[in-house]
Amino acid sequence: MSRVRTRTRPGPGSTAQAERTMVCPDRGTGEGGGSLPPAPGPSGEVPRSTAIDGSGDYARLKRSIDIVLSSVGLLASSPLMLVIAIAIKAGSPGPAIFVQWRAGRDGRPFRMYKFRTMVDGAEVERAQLAASRGLEEPVLKFHHDPRVTGVGRFLRRWSLDELPQLMNVLKGEMSMVGPRPEELRIVGMYSAWHCQRLRATPGITGPMQVSGRAGLSLDERVRVELDYIGRASLREDAIILVQTLPAILHGEGSY
Repeated sequence: MSRVRTRTRPGPGSTAQAERTMVCPDRGTGEGGGSLPPAPGPSGEVPRSTAIDGSGDYARLKRSIDIVLSSVGLLASSPLMLVIAIAIKAGSPGPAIFVQWRAGRDGRPFRMYKFRTMVDGAEVERAQLAASRGLEEPVLKFHHDPRVTGVGRFLRRWSLDELPQLMNVLKGEMSMVGPRPEELRIVGMYSAWHCQRLRATPGITGPMQVSGRAGLSLDERVRVELDYIGRASLREDAIILVQTLPAILHGEGSY
């Protein structure tokens, strides 16, 4: 089975922040150009391509909406984010903001911001925790994760840990709606057809959040996201935004 290859270029700072270029099968360098492998949909069909490629009126209007919503969101949520940051610092040692390399559009890595919901240094314990529970990779999330702090559990329940990603949206690294930004370790385990999801700019919310959130397997999540990419439109984005709040209130898959 084909897998995604990763090429690591050591950058400044620790190895955890090393810059990487994600290289998908049949994609050349992974920095644009080349064709993506066909991806089967829920019934085996290949989703149709749309203006998700970044050109056309849809892409321009989507970017304009992203700038407006992220700017307003940052201003409106600033007092709340200050309170959250103080609560995180008071609850456990470590920084309030967690920064992690994620795969963006076309696999380009970027630093994604979140409020820290785990104990500081939790990343180094992930493999040991998976092994202790007899879980096979890729492990997307752990039920009853002992690394999650009390404050972090509350933030995750109400998706408040995602608020700093409004800055990623303003910078153009993310969108308000799109596939979730994938961890680089997960991208490294992709099969060829999974790479199709990297065609779109990742979003704060998206089809996964309104279709089961963390309760979906990797294949299920990718199929849902590919269906979104194949039908992407401002109307579809608006529907997902409206459906996000009920999904958060219901709390399914939020852990």
